[in-house]
Amino acid sequence: MQTTNYKLTELFVLFVLIPISFVLEYSPILKLIIGVSGFAYILYVILKVEKIQFKIKKDIHWKNFWKTTLFKSIIIAVFTTIFVWFTDTENLFEIVLNKPFKWMIFLFIYAFFSVYPQEVLFRTFFFKRYENLFKNERFFIFINAVLFSLAHLFFQNTVVIVITFIGGILFAITYKKTKSTFLVSVEHAIYGCWLFTVGMGEMLGFPS
Repeated sequence: MQTTNYKLTELFVLFVLIPISFVLEYSPILKLIIGVSGFAYILYVILKVEKIQFKIKKDIHWKNFWKTTLFKSIIIAVFTTIFVWFTDTENLFEIVLNKPFKWMIFLFIYAFFSVYPQEVLFRTFFFKRYENLFKNERFFIFINAVLFSLAHLFFQNTVVIVITFIGGILFAITYKKTKSTFLVSVEHAIYGCWLFTVGMGEMLGFPS
């Protein structure tokens, strides 16, 4: 389980083969079985092989985190608002203006039950398991972002692939700097919740 060849094969199966297979047309039940089995395997490796402990670090530099995250959030907000304004004006802030209760409920569900598992998989597990296989740090971050966007291939939407690739770069950099699953999950939740709020939720699989 710890040899280079085993890890490379594992990476290919978990982060390339399975995501691509989900785009193909076959039994949804089989897809569910594959997905659950894959995630169960990852949890086993996290807890029993890598022995990762999930604790919120005590030495978090909150000031630096919020400063950089706010800066990135403003840039994202400006560009996505302009994008929705020109491509889908009817949905611009439609969910928060017309369905505020649904908006709040879904933001809670998304932040806790979607974002955190994604970050455990693509940052905590991925970095711990495969970082030492790559000599070039920037290339490793690039690969992480590519595979993160590949996991969203089933949406079959070019904009989603671009957005998740950019998000993957940002999240990988944050995790590289902080080594905190909690912080990168907070950042991921902020950007994801904003996309839902501004009106891009439908293309990302959010409920309308």
